[in-house]
Amino acid sequence: MGLEKKKADTKIFMDEEGFNRSSSPALSKTEESLEKVPDRDPHGLNSHLKLGFEDVIAEPASTHSFDRVWICSHALFELSKYVIYKLLTLFLAIPLALIAGILFAVLSCLHIWVVVPFIKSCLMVLPSVQAVWKSATEVFVAPLFHSIGKCCAAVNIRLDQE
Repeated sequence: MGLEKKKADTKIFMDEEGFNRSSSPALSKTEESLEKVPDRDPHGLNSHLKLGFEDVIAEPASTHSFDRVWICSHALFELSKYVIYKLLTLFLAIPLALIAGILFAVLSCLHIWVVVPFIKSCLMVLPSVQAVWKSATEVFVAPLFHSIGKCCAAVNIRLDQE
């Protein structure tokens, strides 16, 4: 019990299977199944919105604020981003989802029942319109431009430098 002059070496040996390499604590199977949240953006439509505090506010190496100010501003940024988003979605998500649903239903209906049949009708009529247009240009427009071309062919321009 006196003063110890010598340091003792302590070693801990663990099996590789028993060592949890992740930073999260070991969870049971039921806790893991409860913890998994379904991916609400599976196609990555809003990947540009995955911003952190460091993506928005960054201090260069030459200028740093006090550490406590940096920590408090980081915490306030994350907390306000979380709370304001939750409040906005609480009030706006359902009405905006309803409006978006109505808008996409109207656009789908117009596309299916108006736009596509109109385009198909035009494509069906187009060969006969093309034949009529070709005949009209050969009868009226081609002779006119042919005559204008013959008249302009006789024009000769000469530039003299004096």
